[in-house]
Amino acid sequence: MNKEQYIMLSELFVYPKWDYKLKVGKCMEYLETHYPDAASSLERFNDFVQSNSLYDIEEIFGVTFHIQAICFLDIGYVLFREDYSRGEFLVNMKQEQAKIGHDCGEELADNLPHVLKLMAISNDEEFINELTVRAVIPALEQMLNEFQTKRMEARKNVIKKKQKAMILEDVANGNIYQNALQALLKVLHKDFEGVNYSEREAILSPSLVGFSEEDCGSCSFTSSTNKTIKT
Repeated sequence: MNKEQYIMLSELFVYPKWDYKLKVGKCMEYLETHYPDAASSLERFNDFVQSNSLYDIEEIFGVTFHIQAICFLDIGYVLFREDYSRGEFLVNMKQEQAKIGHDCGEELADNLPHVLKLMAISNDEEFINELTVRAVIPALEQMLNEFQTKRMEARKNVIKKKQKAMILEDVANGNIYQNALQALLKVLHKDFEGVNYSEREAILSPSLVGFSEEDCGSCSFTSSTNKTIKT
């Protein structure tokens, strides 16, 4: 499987720097050629990035993932919050990042851009298949749920009451990073279509991918998004 798409997609979720517009444009061109459905989702995001200042993009990135965050980029936190399984998952990710010699810098090993780079570099196909289908895809679905209109409005009301803060209205018709997450999810759905684990031993501990030991013997498992995924 070609994996360069994961490197390009990972750049969408790294804090914007001077070359951000170039990297987003390159990703858009690649998706238009290889993943037209995902490209249609990314188009609005790309248009905004190319036509606005780096400062404006930084502001939206911050309010989306850092300051008054809509959602978080750490996969383990998205799936497990403060549950002990989050720590187990993070340890596992650190070990896998070390295997490929990838330095995550100040970010955690389960930070989405670093997980995408792990997917691109690792030659352990079995592990990457399972990681993607049983952890990354459910996490992305849960992240996208946070952009729903009712949740966004409720979040703004809480912030106003507690902090009396000025809330950044990023762009009309919703947050642009929602479009980037949608594009990534479409790519993963296409690349990992048909992957299942019904007849082979799981590589990841059940507690690390959002379902219980009892679910392992059945023909499906329930992800942290409460969506049953057939295997």
